[in-house]
Amino acid sequence: MFRRCYLSVLSVLVVLLLSNISAIAAPDGKALFMSNCASCHNPIKKSTGPALQNIRGSLPGGDWVYKWVRNSAALIASGDAEAVRVYNEYNKTAMTAFPQLSTEEIDAIFKYVDEYKPPTTTPAPGNDTVGSKSAESNGWLYTVITLSLLVLVLILWKANNALRRAANEKQGVPNEKEIPLYRSKLVIAVTAILAFIFAGYWIVNGAINEGRQQNYQPLQPLYYSHKVHAGINQINCLYCHAGAEKSRQAMIPSSNVCMNCHKQINEYTGAEAHPLVTAEGKTINGTEQIKLLYKYAGWDPEKKDYIRDEKGNVKATPIQWVKIHNLPDHVYFNHAQHVAVGKVQCQQCHGNIEEMDEVYQFAPLSMGWCINCHRQTEVQFTNNNYYSIFTKYHEELKSGKRTKVTESDLGGMECQKCHY
Repeated sequence: MFRRCYLSVLSVLVVLLLSNISAIAAPDGKALFMSNCASCHNPIKKSTGPALQNIRGSLPGGDWVYKWVRNSAALIASGDAEAVRVYNEYNKTAMTAFPQLSTEEIDAIFKYVDEYKPPTTTPAPGNDTVGSKSAESNGWLYTVITLSLLVLVLILWKANNALRRAANEKQGVPNEKEIPLYRSKLVIAVTAILAFIFAGYWIVNGAINEGRQQNYQPLQPLYYSHKVHAGINQINCLYCHAGAEKSRQAMIPSSNVCMNCHKQINEYTGAEAHPLVTAEGKTINGTEQIKLLYKYAGWDPEKKDYIRDEKGNVKATPIQWVKIHNLPDHVYFNHAQHVAVGKVQCQQCHGNIEEMDEVYQFAPLSMGWCINCHRQTEVQFTNNNYYSIFTKYHEELKSGKRTKVTESDLGGMECQKCHY
């Protein structure tokens, strides 16, 4: 009887496990779309490429769509009528090949875009604004109360001193000669010590913070909202800052990168859900900013072509962005080392960039701040070829002697790591 029940329970567990294997191993359509397709496609709007929602119904059947995704150039070269039509319709812009995508992953991408629903962004409730304003408006009241209490203490001290002297005179006890506060040796000594302490703190703190720019938010020549691009539209950081995982610098994208999307997107339609406002409270017209981008890029939105001179060169002007994050010249920092090897997220150094309209320097970027990160941040040590030579730490992790590896264990505290 017990054996029969045991086998029944075991059978149920096996069935549940097998039924969940497909769910566990199922590709994440949203993640695949964001990392491979979002830079050129929107599920419901025409962008650099066509809107993808329910597009499979208008394409040839069979394995045509898989061939197109994996190598559209080969399909066009073969003379396929539909492939040539799509290529010509989108100004003969070649689609990036994705040979690494499996059939299941491509199906997951199309499943995601077919079920996609546009996000509804609601403005922040007015109560929060009222609450913050009321908190700010009560600040002056606390200041007045504090000053009033200090004045009251001074008055009571003077009254107590006067009453004591009157009592002494009545009893015939001689009063000590009253010395003004500014001539009191005790007051002079305490004032000098406090002045020395505060002056020292001000000088040392000023020297330590020399060159640091935390919360620095310069005015840029073009209003660019990271919240709209990276937050609401979920454009991957690496699409614009391609050097972040490949080189020392993250790279500031040229206007041509912006034009990959803005050849099609010529107006800002999200003003009602998310109005663009500067730090000073000035409302920005998003559509006018897109027109300003066209001037920098040398793009004619009417002809949908670049403006060229008599030699055929595009009349473009580089956007003079103001650099926000600056490190001293004697400090070496490599983005690829942190992003590709250390698996550090952009937000760890730059803050919640996807929630910022105008970007500011979130972190102090000081030596102490970097050192603390090296001490505390756990390195993505396993399944990382870069750290494969550290056999001692791998063995300690397997045996349970060690639970994590930080950069300080790998020489991250040495001066030569950042200064050489």
